[in-house]
Amino acid sequence: MTYLSVIIPAYNSAAVLRNNIPYLKENLDRKGFLYEILVVDDGSEDDTETAARDLGCTYVKNPRNLGKGAALKNGMLNAKGKFRIFTDADVPFHAEAIGNFLHYLDEKEFHLVIGDRTLVESSYHREIPWLRKKASAWFSTLVGRFVAGGMFDTQCGLKGFRAEVAEDLFGVSRIRGFTIDVEILYIALKRNYDIKRLPVTLRSQEGTSVKILKHSITMLVDLFRIKINHVSKRYKKKIA
Repeated sequence: MTYLSVIIPAYNSAAVLRNNIPYLKENLDRKGFLYEILVVDDGSEDDTETAARDLGCTYVKNPRNLGKGAALKNGMLNAKGKFRIFTDADVPFHAEAIGNFLHYLDEKEFHLVIGDRTLVESSYHREIPWLRKKASAWFSTLVGRFVAGGMFDTQCGLKGFRAEVAEDLFGVSRIRGFTIDVEILYIALKRNYDIKRLPVTLRSQEGTSVKILKHSITMLVDLFRIKINHVSKRYKKKIA
């Protein structure tokens, strides 16, 4: 049985994948367990498919550009691993975090493990543009207070799940864009799943597809959608 699936949403990410997947594979190969890396192509117009296949990744494709949330849902529901972790195409955090995630998912039996850049032990030094920094702080505070039960770093690009939990959460998720992180944590909290926050260390930052004004407005609207979906019982657990 596949022990670990690493799901990577990708949009026009051929060069980024070629620069970073070898690092991820080198570190996973040392672990000695069976794993798969799923690259979910969200309607790319470059040679993301060729890059993913050349790198030995499992390739999954969205029918068109639908958004990060749709890509993650596609990947999580097509994964085979007992444990499923998603990260970004540039593998932004040191791979040692994966071992820590698996320790808490497997041996400690947490339902979810999430990276948290606000923890004291985290190393996340970088120059952030003023506008992005303010927008991120505003959004994190809003989410932490009203949606995610005090968890202020919902957007860290490293989260891990037990297989049955991933299938439950992503099986009912509805957000297609960047606010998928908030939606998944919101549902998990409503399910009373055990969530472990772990520190992360930055290793790479090869650009972002986030556009501050456009995506800030969209993400704000998504917060209301999440609340409406909950009240409308759209996150009701599916019966196996």
